[in-house]
Amino acid sequence: MSYLFVPQHHHPQPYKFGYEVKDHHGSQHRHEHGDGHGHVQGSYGFTDHRGVHREVHYVADHHGFRATVKTNEPGTANQDPAHVNLHSNAHHDHHHVPHHHA
Repeated sequence: MSYLFVPQHHHPQPYKFGYEVKDHHGSQHRHEHGDGHGHVQGSYGFTDHRGVHREVHYVADHHGFRATVKTNEPGTANQDPAHVNLHSNAHHDHHHVPHHHA
């Protein structure tokens, strides 16, 4: 008995998804869409109950992955490490901010 494998070729399938969640802790969201040819665009982020937020917008395509981060998180400053643009509007007071672990 022998088997013949015949590959199936499918047409590119664009897609789109997203969600938003809000509760007494804050909110979070994610949205993404792709064209089925390797180009993906999206965003995700959160805002906590104190108003601290982070928003990430990204693109992935034949040029690689690129992201822009907008935040007011304590301890952040405007910088562009590793092909990521980070835009902070955090106050730059020089006191220790405790880390919170979930």
